[in-house]
Amino acid sequence: MKELKCPKCGNVFKVDEADYAFIVSQVRNAEFDREVERRLDELSSRHKVEQELAAQQAEQGFKSELGKKDKLLSDKDAEIMRLKSERDAEIARLRGEKDSEIARLKSQLEGVEAKRDADISLAIAEKDKTIAQLNSTIEQGDSRMRLALMEERDKMKQSIEAKNAEIARLKADAELEKAKAQVHEAELMKQHESEMRAKQELVDYYKDMKTRLSTKMVGETLEIHCSTQFNQMLRPVMPNAYFEKDNDASDGTKGDFIFRDTEDGIEYISIMFEMKNEMDTTPTKHKNEDFFKKLDEDRKKKNCEFAVLVSLLEPDSELYNGGIVDVSYRYDKMYVIRPQFFLPIITLLVQTSKKSLEYKKQLIQAQSREVDVTNFENKLMDFKAKFGRHYELASHKFKSAIDNIDATIKKLQKVREDLVSSENNLRLANQDADDLTIRKLTYKNPTMKHKFDEARDGVKP
Repeated sequence: MKELKCPKCGNVFKVDEADYAFIVSQVRNAEFDREVERRLDELSSRHKVEQELAAQQAEQGFKSELGKKDKLLSDKDAEIMRLKSERDAEIARLRGEKDSEIARLKSQLEGVEAKRDADISLAIAEKDKTIAQLNSTIEQGDSRMRLALMEERDKMKQSIEAKNAEIARLKADAELEKAKAQVHEAELMKQHESEMRAKQELVDYYKDMKTRLSTKMVGETLEIHCSTQFNQMLRPVMPNAYFEKDNDASDGTKGDFIFRDTEDGIEYISIMFEMKNEMDTTPTKHKNEDFFKKLDEDRKKKNCEFAVLVSLLEPDSELYNGGIVDVSYRYDKMYVIRPQFFLPIITLLVQTSKKSLEYKKQLIQAQSREVDVTNFENKLMDFKAKFGRHYELASHKFKSAIDNIDATIKKLQKVREDLVSSENNLRLANQDADDLTIRKLTYKNPTMKHKFDEARDGVKP
């Protein structure tokens, strides 16, 4: 790019090479035209002057000079004509160049405009293509969204239908369970009534038995009844269980029966039984709680987990007649039952204890692991003690070795300083030896100087 400054306003503007060449050509043509006009004016003025001179000479009669002037004028005219033809040829050439340049610039401009139009058309086409792709993508996204919404709506509809079906099924199951419960309740009522009749018959039986037996026989009869019940009903399903009379009175007291059972060599249940009964005609009536303390002491002495009092005392008590009575609030793990609950309480406690058997096994394993951990900790502590003792000895030896090294370093440092000092002394001695000359030795010593001079003279040939 070229910069041009306007001579009138002083503004500076930029033009490209083509415009600059065109402006230069215009300026050059104008200058050429002005130069031609100026030269023509000069020739015309000179021609007038020469004509006037020729007229004067003609008047004076210089005919020969007139002929020369005419020849000169004709030469000038020829020169003028030649210059005019050259000017016209130059003007024509410049105009041709200008026209060709204008044509070239026009063709370039047309090419640039065509390229710009093509670029614009291509850009518009690309934009249209992009817009079409975006519209297609938006339409596809809308279609996918609508499809997803429809699928989600169908899923929700199916889920609602499934939930409704599940609710209906649960209602039907609830109705069925309700009907079953009603049937079971009726069966339980019948069973309860039959059990109540059996209990009443049993009570009547024991009352009748009491009237026919003595006090000792009444007690022994209850023990025999319980033993018979166990051997008939539970012995087949618990062949390894221990159920025997407690005959060990070494501690001054004993219970009636002890029940124990094991699994995998682990005792998981033990029960101390006490059977109490008395005749209706006995003048002094006992209560069940009169035997709680002795039963708890027997349980602890014989190392049993549970204590059960099988009692026919207090026959009119609604508490004891209602079923299994838990008196753990008085004595730990103690129950009071009527004879008809003898087998149920054994099975109940067995099932409950079996559930804790796995925990007992885990406890034994944990205790074994705890012993292993304790042994491991003891070994670790022993190792730490030995290691600490050895470390302390090694640390002491190491410190002693460090102290010895420090002392040796100090000694070596002193030896080094002595050697350095000796080296300095040797260097000074060497300097003194180098500085020692005959001149210095004989300085202010005329006797030695004379001796050395004689020695030199004697050495010379």
